[in-house]
Amino acid sequence: MTSSANFGSGDESSSPVSLTKKQVLDRLRRGEGLVEADLRGLDLTGASFDGCDLSYAKMAECVLLRCTFRGANLSGASMWQADLRDANFTNANLDDADLDMANLDGAVLYKAKIRRTLFPLERLPMDRIQDSIRSGRRLVMDKEAR
Repeated sequence: MTSSANFGSGDESSSPVSLTKKQVLDRLRRGEGLVEADLRGLDLTGASFDGCDLSYAKMAECVLLRCTFRGANLSGASMWQADLRDANFTNANLDDADLDMANLDGAVLYKAKIRRTLFPLERLPMDRIQDSIRSGRRLVMDKEAR
């Protein structure tokens, strides 16, 4: 897969341009990576990011219900406050990712890598995260912070 981010042409700044839902889905269909892509706030319900390179992508406040990230590289990605209910992260690399305040209810982390990953630990204890990584069980988040 290629790993090109969407940078503005002719612009001397190195900050990525925000992508639309259509642009994201087109890139996924073509098997292109989304390294450092800015997807903040998009509703991408049900999208398949399987095998995609999303390293350092900005996905804060995205709606990612039932999305699959099997074998995806999400290292350094920001999914702060994203809706990740029923998402599948089997064999995904989540090292250094920010999932703080995300809704991970029903998500699967089977064999995921989670070194230095930020989780919403006030609603999701580490033992449940580790159990999902080992067994493939769906995560169950506490309704309220402890």
